[in-house]
Amino acid sequence: MLDPQLLDKGLSKVLGLEYERVDRDGVVISWTVGEEHLQPWGIVHGGVYCSVNETAASIAAQNWFGDRGMVVGVNNTTDFLRQAKAGARLTATASPIHRGRSQQLWLIETHDAEGRMVARGQVRLANLPSRDAVAGD
Repeated sequence: MLDPQLLDKGLSKVLGLEYERVDRDGVVISWTVGEEHLQPWGIVHGGVYCSVNETAASIAAQNWFGDRGMVVGVNNTTDFLRQAKAGARLTATASPIHRGRSQQLWLIETHDAEGRMVARGQVRLANLPSRDAVAGD
């Protein structure tokens, strides 16, 4: 499992993400939309959803892959379904679609406090085995 202290750094900290569940079978992330998340027209910037999706999928995928190596994102596709404005509370849930030897595919759905889906995405990740894992150590 990832060190929990790593979750409160970098982009996660900048975006104000709160981790409600982190394990090998999924990740749940919540945040309150602030001015820093908005595009000039007052709605959440699509890049925020893409970033949250990549974060949730990467953390869950790495927890599943464990010490066999590391995972890296290779594709991120996100659909924006409903607008969210400052003050909205959003929750993104990552669930595995496929976890194989060389790659993983994760579904991430983001809902508002009323349970309405605001974004949906898929992130594909490559499993990069460590040299030790490849050598059979």
